[in-house]
Amino acid sequence: MAEENKKLKVAFPHMGTIYIAWSAALRKIGVEPFIPPYTSKRTLSLGTKNSPEAICLPYKLILGNFIEAIEGGADYVAMIASPGCCRLGEYGACIHNALEDMGYKANYIELTLYDGIKGMYDFLRKISGKNNYVLFTKAIILGIRKVFLLDDLQAKLSYCRAREKVYGESEKAFKRALKIVDEAMNTAEMNRAKKRAFAEFDKVELDENKEVLHVDITGEIYLVCDRFSNQDIVKELGKMGVETRKSLTVSGFLKDAIIPKIFRKGETHLQRANRLAKPYLMRDIGGDALECVSDVAYAEERGIDGIIHISPFTCMPEIMSQNIFPAMRENCDVPILPLIMDEQTGKAGYLTRLEAFVDLMRRRKRKMKMMKKQKPEKAIK
Repeated sequence: MAEENKKLKVAFPHMGTIYIAWSAALRKIGVEPFIPPYTSKRTLSLGTKNSPEAICLPYKLILGNFIEAIEGGADYVAMIASPGCCRLGEYGACIHNALEDMGYKANYIELTLYDGIKGMYDFLRKISGKNNYVLFTKAIILGIRKVFLLDDLQAKLSYCRAREKVYGESEKAFKRALKIVDEAMNTAEMNRAKKRAFAEFDKVELDENKEVLHVDITGEIYLVCDRFSNQDIVKELGKMGVETRKSLTVSGFLKDAIIPKIFRKGETHLQRANRLAKPYLMRDIGGDALECVSDVAYAEERGIDGIIHISPFTCMPEIMSQNIFPAMRENCDVPILPLIMDEQTGKAGYLTRLEAFVDLMRRRKRKMKMMKKQKPEKAIK
């Protein structure tokens, strides 16, 4: 049974660089990962063609990923499942039915979120046909470590891209770093990979005196993390001298849902959300709405130059959070740019809005600096 399962090809949907982590965990237990082509216009076209019209963009892209994976020879397609108010809880059953209706022959399996380490262990046991506690523990730790390292590298890329003297050097360093992380398969290799990956960014020549804006990216987690679905907004902002911070990340999600409390350091995103969102939103209404509302308050607290809220068209939790933002103006003066994404992939309109928003933030920041300089002078007079 185990020998047979080693030949099975298991595919997950794409979401940013998460494929590097899950493929490492599968290889660790002797299962072959199948990485479908990265999300493209063809992926979107396949998903949109076979999806309900009013369903949100992440569903269409995930379905497209699975279609391409099955066409490429994947034996299993694996999907996350979630409880609660978000439609994500229904994605699995809908996608499974859609694939069957299209006549695709592939096994479907779910990884249940919020079941912690046990949920991940059960998933690996089902997919491999094994029950090796030591092996599975090593695989889970390897996957989790890669997730955290990948998010740290994304943050480093954002820092360097906003300050690089030669455009594109940071992106090249990031791609080299991803290759290094992808090849690491145990603790010792991960320790070396971390040093080597960050060392790649040391080769990038930076202008540390450059005027840089700081922007938080919040919204629905899939769109925040996936460069195709968000029009690679982080890269476009980097060109304009903006350092971005993604408030929703896979590592942040793991802290809340997977990692036991005794191993957590500091306040998690969900804990901060419950603390900061209460004056404006008293309960979780599904999706990432609670976190998004709190992210605006958190950005104000830290003196961030602006915040961009990205949401899929028809996503009700994010529509609700966008309607709460105006009520926060009295206490949160940080500029907010809402962007709604759907299958219309035209980039020009988004770029125009980004350029105007960056110009607004830059003028606002300079004005505030001038006001601070003028206040002491008035006090002396």
